[in-house]
Amino acid sequence: MIPAVLLLMAGFFSACGKPDSELKRYEANFLDLFDTQSTIVGYYEEKQEFEELVNYIYDEAMIYHQLFDRYNDYEGINNLKTVNDMAGIQPVKVDQKLIDLLVYSKEIYERTDGKVNVAFGSVLEIWHDYRDLGIYNPEDAEVPPMEMLQEANLHTDIHKMIIDQKASTVFLEDPEMSLDVGSIAKGYAVERVAQSLIEEKGVDSLLLSLGGNVRSIGYKDHDSTPWNVGVKDDGTRGVLHTVRLIDQSLVTSGNYQRYYVVDGVRYHHIIDPATLMPADHYISVTILTKDSGLADGLSTMAYILPLEEAKAKIEAMEDVEAIFVLEDGELQYTDGFQDYIIK
Repeated sequence: MIPAVLLLMAGFFSACGKPDSELKRYEANFLDLFDTQSTIVGYYEEKQEFEELVNYIYDEAMIYHQLFDRYNDYEGINNLKTVNDMAGIQPVKVDQKLIDLLVYSKEIYERTDGKVNVAFGSVLEIWHDYRDLGIYNPEDAEVPPMEMLQEANLHTDIHKMIIDQKASTVFLEDPEMSLDVGSIAKGYAVERVAQSLIEEKGVDSLLLSLGGNVRSIGYKDHDSTPWNVGVKDDGTRGVLHTVRLIDQSLVTSGNYQRYYVVDGVRYHHIIDPATLMPADHYISVTILTKDSGLADGLSTMAYILPLEEAKAKIEAMEDVEAIFVLEDGELQYTDGFQDYIIK
């Protein structure tokens, strides 16, 4: 997913009938978690209380960042890169947090009818390499040959990802297989950190945004005021809507951040597993639901599907809503999304 959500959080709580001296707004920002901007916002009486939560969040999120990393090694850690490096060679013993993510990824695979597949890495890796070349050397930009993509697609069977819960190991049976959890990793990590804050720290009010994957905890004023979060499209029209969130998540998939241009055509990073090419139905799709990990996966699924099919899938799910920004700028909504819009 991409940073496509703008946080709208301003001032103190005088508008809520509480003196400014009671609750003050604090904000923290990071740039080294999942290689994107992260923001934490809270309203507390004392700065120290907020800072302690920030340190806890950073430490927890960094664990997920390192475990889910498919590009870098970390001393003493078997992560996703380790699993990919050992494909077809041997099982890799990994942290339970990575086991849990991969188990969840199989659930998402089934729930999205295979549209979200963490075993799609061999295809995504080709697009990643061609995109990097096109960004840094535009004159040499090319579209990957379909024959190359089709060959890579032969090695995307998620059922060949063998998870041994008792031994805490992961083994990729296909030596050409590669895992890429980019479609769910940030949302999943945000949700796990949020649950840890609630269960371990008793947090009842906070707003987390990890690379645009927004998760609200409780009310903004610890009492009755929802968090207000703005939905953007491609950055050209500013905020499309401001929505209210209470213990909910807002996640967007879009075509305007990670892309490159070949012969005047823009090729973005959300690849349809049926065509092996970038999906082309929308500028962006935003999902509103409670679980940030689910929202992350569903935003990718919905982005890949044509409008009527995507709307039907989302509307069949309980407590999930979506807004679609079509290529011509038209807005489409699931039936209940507008109930969350602040008029």
